This record gives sequence, C-alpha cells and structure tokens, in this order.
Amino acid sequence: MSRVRKVSQKVDSGWEKCLEHFLLFKKSQGLAERTLNDYHYHVSQFFQNSRLSSMGNYEALRLAVMNYFAESSNLSPSTFNTRRKTLKVFFNWAMDEGIISDHPLDGIKKRKEDEKPRSVKEDQIKSLLSSLKLNTYVGVRDYALILLTMDTGIRPSEAFGLVIGDFNFKALEVNIPPSVAKTRVSRTLPLTAITVDAIRKLIMARHSDWKESVPLFCTEDGQPMNRFVWDKRMNYYSQQIGVKIRPYDLRHSFAVMFLRFGGNAFSLQRTLGHTNLTMTKRYVSLTENDLHQQHAIATPINQLISKKHRVRKL
Repeated sequence: MSRVRKVSQKVDSGWEKCLEHFLLFKKSQGLAERTLNDYHYHVSQFFQNSRLSSMGNYEALRLAVMNYFAESSNLSPSTFNTRRKTLKVFFNWAMDEGIISDHPLDGIKKRKEDEKPRSVKEDQIKSLLSSLKLNTYVGVRDYALILLTMDTGIRPSEAFGLVIGDFNFKALEVNIPPSVAKTRVSRTLPLTAITVDAIRKLIMARHSDWKESVPLFCTEDGQPMNRFVWDKRMNYYSQQIGVKIRPYDLRHSFAVMFLRFGGNAFSLQRTLGHTNLTMTKRYVSLTENDLHQQHAIATPINQLISKKHRVRKL
C-alpha cells in the first residue's frame, strides 16, 4: 500500500537548500563522491535550465520537468535515462521529506537503450596510442590510463580514484578499494609489465610537490580527473585519428578482446566487477562470430573427413 505523504508548510522549498540536504542524506548512505557529484550536476542543471528558484509550486515544477525532457528529445537514450534517473531519485527524496506532494516525473518513461557494447577495432586502438605525445605530462598520463583500461577493463570513474598506494608493482597488481569501486566491493586485478612500466613513468612525471594522496590520474595542476575531462581528451584524440572513440569504448573493447583471446566469461565477470553474469553475457554475444570462425578452422571433422568425401552444399 502506498504511503500518504503530507506536505509540511515549514519546509524550505528553495531548490539549492533542498539539494544541499539531499546530498547530505545520500552521503550518509555511503555513496561515492563521484555519485554525489553526478547528483549535484544533474539536479543543478535542471533547475538552472528551468530557472525555478523553488519547488513550492508543483504546477510550475511539473511544467518545467516536461519542458526539460521535451528539449532532451534529441539526446541519446543513455543520456536521457541518466537525467531521468537522477531527477527521479531526487524527487523521491523530496516527496519523502514532504517538500512536494506528487511526483513531477510521472508519465515520463525510460527510453529503450541499445544494450550492445560498442567495441573498437585493434588497429584503431593502436592508432590512438600512436597519436599520444609522450614528451608531455598529459600524453604520459593518457597513455598510462588507456593501457590500464585495456589491461584490466577498469571503469574510468574507478581509475580516477586510484592513488599510487593502490598499486603493487612487485606483484604486478592494482587493488580497487571499496571506496573507489562502483559496486563498493574491492577487487584486485593483475597487470602486465608493459602497463606497470607506463604507470611508473607517469609517477616520475608527477610534480614533486604532489603527495601520494593526490590521485594517480590527475590534471596538470594536481586536481582529480573526471569523466568530463576524459571525454574532452578522448574527443580530441578521436579527431586526430579520424575515429570516434569514447572512454567507455575502451572497457568494452577490453572485454571483447579478453574473450576473443581465450579468457572465459567467469574471469571476465570478476575482472570487470560485475555483480552477476547478466552484464557479462553482452560481451559473450559479440564474440559468437569469432566462435564460428574458430570452429571452421579447428573442428576435428576437417581432419576426420577429407574434402572430396564431403557432401556438396545444396
């Protein structure tokens, strides 16, 4: 049975104050800093776009929501759904707090997304790596980040939270702590010597004043990286090589190549940090054509039955 929510007249309905309280509530639930930043960004973007100063007038809020998503009709389903999901959580909280009486997102449905991962061809990734200027800090940083992603399939947001102490160079491993992992569950991933060498060079290129608490992947002034900075860098490289490569495409490419080169789905699941095989199966389906090609080459029938004794195709 649905709860009956009563709107308190004493509640401050100014959106900035509401957002401040909402973020504090979410922080008390243990959400990662990057998730809190996402909430702050999307909720602020909505209210700044709508020019509403308060949530007190439901009719105005509802109209602003409809206009906002009508203007978002040209966005990709993924971006549209991210905005919708973020605002839905915020408005759910506002209803529980008695700030609004009805949900302004009612009737605005989630869009169907293409769940097929977008991987990049091997030669395109090689071109990407070749386009980097390794005589600059940014080039060394981006080279190490791309290699780390292609070696482990790490999420960009997880990579941005790593510090030097998370790496065990002797054991060729990187530990993704709970505070950094998207699932809040730590995992340790093996590294190749090539990736470790790139990370060592990145550490050597860091400013001597930067402490080890400064994230490994940071800007030239020692500020943490984020998806907006990385999107901009990858867009720049994409223009250089004439192929569009998004940050998350590297994670998808790792998964596909991992399976293609002999890795199994269960190992891939653990490496990617998936909570179950449902997400991992998307990559398995992409390698089905590879399976047919390998079968045509390696099936024992090729050795058991000579070509001249095979039945002709009808």
